Amino acid sequence: MEFLLDPIEARVLGALIEKDLATPEYYPLSLNALTNACNQKTNREPVSNYEDSTVAAAIDRLRSKRMAAAVTGAGSRVEKYSHRLADNFNFSARELAILSVLLLRGPQTPGELRERAGRLHAFEDLEGVEATLNRLMERDAEPLVKRLPLAPGTKEARYAHLFSGDVSFVEHELPAPQPDRLARLESELAALRGELSELREQFSAFRRQFES
Repeated sequence: MEFLLDPIEARVLGALIEKDLATPEYYPLSLNALTNACNQKTNREPVSNYEDSTVAAAIDRLRSKRMAAAVTGAGSRVEKYSHRLADNFNFSARELAILSVLLLRGPQTPGELRERAGRLHAFEDLEGVEATLNRLMERDAEPLVKRLPLAPGTKEARYAHLFSGDVSFVEHELPAPQPDRLARLESELAALRGELSELREQFSAFRRQFES
């Protein structure tokens, strides 16, 4: 791709597409609304906590890449922003819905995409999702989506967008347990073992009362 997006740009672009499809009455978005959209606690992976200045800088970069534009409406003093993917790529609503969810949540299976993109575009079945993914992968200019190899222990392939460059299998293997989580599990296991040992001693003492 001619212009690659960094993670913040991808989040901003995904949020713009999402709000365009989900709440067109509130679109385009002001800087404050766009920052709130990027930092939503739902439908975002990972959850972010960007400042207005961070989002504003990302918007400027997207505008330079012709991925976003500033909009000034009649009677409005607040500058608002919109994406330009429809202008640049002539995407359909179903393609925009899939791309938005991929930009906001990372690699996903067709089943996950159908469920999560449903509020942006209603897919009747998985075949519709897969057909859309295939179109995005088989574009004449360049593919914008990639099918990832199966991760260990999984049965369904996941798909990733390519707006931030190629995606390797290693980058998206199943996440390893974090050290703090391992420490917590080990502590809980030690506590359970202690409780079990205490219960055994109590049972032995109780049984000895009847054996004497």
